Amino acid sequence: MRFRLIDQVLEQTESRIIAVKNVSSAEEYLGDHFPTFPVLPGVFMLEAMVQAARRLLGDDGRRFVLGGVKAVRYGTFVKPGETLRIQVDLQKRSEDGIVTFKGGGVVLTPGGDPDAADTAVSGRFTMRTIQPPPLVAAVSTGDGSPAD
Repeated sequence: MRFRLIDQVLEQTESRIIAVKNVSSAEEYLGDHFPTFPVLPGVFMLEAMVQAARRLLGDDGRRFVLGGVKAVRYGTFVKPGETLRIQVDLQKRSEDGIVTFKGGGVVLTPGGDPDAADTAVSGRFTMRTIQPPPLVAAVSTGDGSPAD
């Protein structure tokens, strides 16, 4: 199962992306998290930042995955009808393919003041390139069939 957690990119530069995730009561995961108090799961807030970071990195043929997470803090809940506004800033690129980001998300409520938005998530994380598995040479038995 794959969740698309970025609904729209509002702004993007070489080192910053601002995007939103509109939380709808139709989201399938809300039935289980939590049944009597549906909210966007914290791990999905983090995944929204990761998806925004992937867009910021662009499509140059390399695939990036989450490498590590540091100092992630969760604040307020994001409920159906609210919007999570994500900002991710590229902090550093290492020669070994690791990219460091700082990100955060605030809750925008319908009719609410965006300048007074409460923080839902903040923290630092790294993305790394996926290393292709090493090629394993087939060993032949001499009769054309592979060896066991």
